[in-house]
Amino acid sequence: MLLKVAPAFSLVNSQVEHQSLPLFSSVPSAQSASSFLRLSSPSNGVGSAVVFASKGSENKPLTGVVFEPFEEVKKELNLVPTLPQVSLARQKFSEECEAAINQQINVESSISYGYHAMFAYFDRDNVALEGFAKFFNELSLRDRGQVEKLMRYQNKRGGRVQLLEISLPLSEFDHGVKGHALHAMEFALSMEKIANARLLHLHRIALRNHDAQLADFVESEFLSMQVEAIKKIAEHVSQLRRLGAGHGVWHFNQMLLREGGIA
Repeated sequence: MLLKVAPAFSLVNSQVEHQSLPLFSSVPSAQSASSFLRLSSPSNGVGSAVVFASKGSENKPLTGVVFEPFEEVKKELNLVPTLPQVSLARQKFSEECEAAINQQINVESSISYGYHAMFAYFDRDNVALEGFAKFFNELSLRDRGQVEKLMRYQNKRGGRVQLLEISLPLSEFDHGVKGHALHAMEFALSMEKIANARLLHLHRIALRNHDAQLADFVESEFLSMQVEAIKKIAEHVSQLRRLGAGHGVWHFNQMLLREGGIA
């Protein structure tokens, strides 16, 4: 909204001799092409104010008060799309950020798919490590929740979710030297580090595009949780390396059954 005021009006305090004039009056001046707006006291006129408007000595046109309502709003209305296939909520959201979020959705989906395969492996009757199955199933559900969170954010910013191809995960985790428990836990640690690296990449893209909202979203919703998950799984790897592939794995399995997951 703009309010344009030109300096053609001046407020002058003066003694007014015409006491019979009303509180507000317009009086022409004989000396120049001028007009007065008198504001006087009803009793004696002392301390009255006179508004003076004049063309001036240089014959400049008289400029008054020009009021242009909602001029700024009119400019903003031009930013609202009218096409039905275009998002109405999108604002300062770059295509690079939109593509990076879709890439992160793909990464989190692939990791969740991999954890689901690990859950299926340890739940088999000839493996029968229910604690590991429970642990990896919780990780799969956690990453599935992160996928949905990214999808909701993409829609909130006016982007379009585009699902990409998910790579086929491993289905066998038995290792001749490490055993299945240590091999699977090391594989989980590598996936968590991949997810963290991709989140940092998404954060850098947000900063490069001056998208403070996306940067704050990644920091508050993902990064701290990802660091905690890496630390927890790294501890599991260290413990399983000490236990080896023997009877200690069963005790570790019982511990995973008792404690809550890291989701």
